[in-house]
Amino acid sequence: MTARTIRVLIADDQMMVREGFSVLLNAMPDIEVVGEAVNGREAVAKVRELAPDVVLMDIRMPELNGIEATREIVAADGTSKVLVLTTFDLDEYVYQALRAGASGFLLKDASARQLADGVRVVASGEALLAPSVTKRLITEFSKLSDTPRLMSSARAAYGDLTERETEVLVLIAQGLSNSEIAERLVVAEPTIKTHVSRILVKLGLRDRTQAAVFAYEARLVTPG
Repeated sequence: MTARTIRVLIADDQMMVREGFSVLLNAMPDIEVVGEAVNGREAVAKVRELAPDVVLMDIRMPELNGIEATREIVAADGTSKVLVLTTFDLDEYVYQALRAGASGFLLKDASARQLADGVRVVASGEALLAPSVTKRLITEFSKLSDTPRLMSSARAAYGDLTERETEVLVLIAQGLSNSEIAERLVVAEPTIKTHVSRILVKLGLRDRTQAAVFAYEARLVTPG
């Protein structure tokens, strides 16, 4: 049986970036670029029209920036995953994009393999975020949001988690995969998958990336 092709939309106001990524991704046997958008507003419209699996989303675009576009896509669509593109791994807007519902981020100077692997990871429902980068983002830019209110609501919400679920949430925030968490806690991987699913449902979160952000906002994890 042939694997399903991952359908990608590229949203970036720079033509060279769009064309370059299109060439790289279309060269992959399991990935197809189905459309391009030159600004956030067009990206939202194209997602509605084309229903891509993954949107490669630039943050700084005219008319509607990538953060607002991500928020609209996640709220209205629910199936297309957003992978944020940025020039710097400490872009001040990346944290906001993750809170808006992006499934991770990728540097624009990523290699062809990193780009393709990133698309595959996000399409599979996983988060694409290096633990070290997560810590730096949360440390540097959580102060840009309404931190006291977020901390209060986050702490109230995680009170519904069991002790084991809280333990798993902390390990997610530290960047561990399901298999690594299972090894750490000496349990079967399917058990961890069940815990993760319950955590997301209880906290009303979309994916592991938002779970990691939540854990930092609730101060369950502190950047080291």
